[in-house]
Amino acid sequence: MPPSPDRLRSLLDLVVGSLDEPGADGRALARRAHFSRDHLDRLLARATGESPVALRRRLLLERAAWQLQRAGATPTEAAAAAGYGSLAAFSRAFARAHGVAPSAFDGDRAIALDAPNGVHFHPPGAVLVPGARAATARGDGLTERLVAHHLDRSRELLTLAATLPSDALARPLRPGFVAVWLEGEEPSAALMAERLVATLEVWCAAIAGEPHDGPSPGTQVQRLDRAGTRLSRLIGAIGERDAWDAGFVDALCEPPESFTYGGVVAHILEHGAIRREALAGVLAQLGAAPSPGDAITWDAARRVGP
Repeated sequence: MPPSPDRLRSLLDLVVGSLDEPGADGRALARRAHFSRDHLDRLLARATGESPVALRRRLLLERAAWQLQRAGATPTEAAAAAGYGSLAAFSRAFARAHGVAPSAFDGDRAIALDAPNGVHFHPPGAVLVPGARAATARGDGLTERLVAHHLDRSRELLTLAATLPSDALARPLRPGFVAVWLEGEEPSAALMAERLVATLEVWCAAIAGEPHDGPSPGTQVQRLDRAGTRLSRLIGAIGERDAWDAGFVDALCEPPESFTYGGVVAHILEHGAIRREALAGVLAQLGAAPSPGDAITWDAARRVGP
C-alpha cells in the first residue's frame, strides 16, 4: 500500500531537508524516517517511481540549474552546493541530466528534469508536489478565459485612468475600501490602479520562484502588459502539468507560506475583479466612461471575425 498523502509529504520533506547536508545517503534518510533503508526505498519507489537517493540527486541537479540560471552561481559554487567533490564530476552529471554543460545553461532552458512523478525543485528552496486531482481540458480553457477577461478589462481601466489629472486620481473617493484584507485601505483611483498592476508583478515572481525588486519600469499599461503576458504563460504551464492542486512555497511572504497554484490563481482573479470594478466606479465618478465590463459582452466581441 502506498503511503498516505500526509506521510508521503513528510517523506518528501525529509529528502528536501537533506539537500544541503553533505554525505546524506539512503541509510541516513532511512534512520531519520525510522525505517529500514529497504522499507524507505520501497515506500518512495512505490509512490514516486524513484528511490530516495535518485530523487535527492535529481532535485539537487534541478536546484543547481536554477542557481546557475537565476541565482548568479558559478559552476564551481553550484557543484559545491550539490554535494559534488569536484567540478569535473558535477559537470559530467549535469550534462547527462540537462544535455548541456553547466557553463552553457542559459535562461531559455527549463530547470525541471524528466521525472515519473511530477515532484520537482521549486525555487528558492522548496519542492513542487503534484496534486491529487487533475484539471480537465475544459477547466483549463475556462481559466484562460477568466485571465484574458481580467487583463483586458484592467487594461481598459488603466488606459482611462491615464487620461485623468493626477490630483483627481489621488482624491480619496472610497475611504475605508479594502480589496484584499492584508493590503490595507485603497481609497483613491491612483492606489487602486497601482495595486491592480503591482499585485500581478508580485504573484508572477512568487509563482516563478524569483525575487521581486519592486515595480518594473514604464507606464502602468506597459507594466500590466508585461505582467499579464507572463502570468498567462505561467498559468498555461500549470494547466499543461495538471498542477492546480500542486503546492509551492511563496518565499516572498514573511514568513514564507505554502499555497496551491489553484488557490493563488483564484485569489488573483477574485480579488483582482473586486479591485478593478471598484476602480471602474471611481473612474466613472471622476468623469471617465468605462464600459460595463461584462464578460458575456467581452466574450461575444472577441468572437466576432474581422
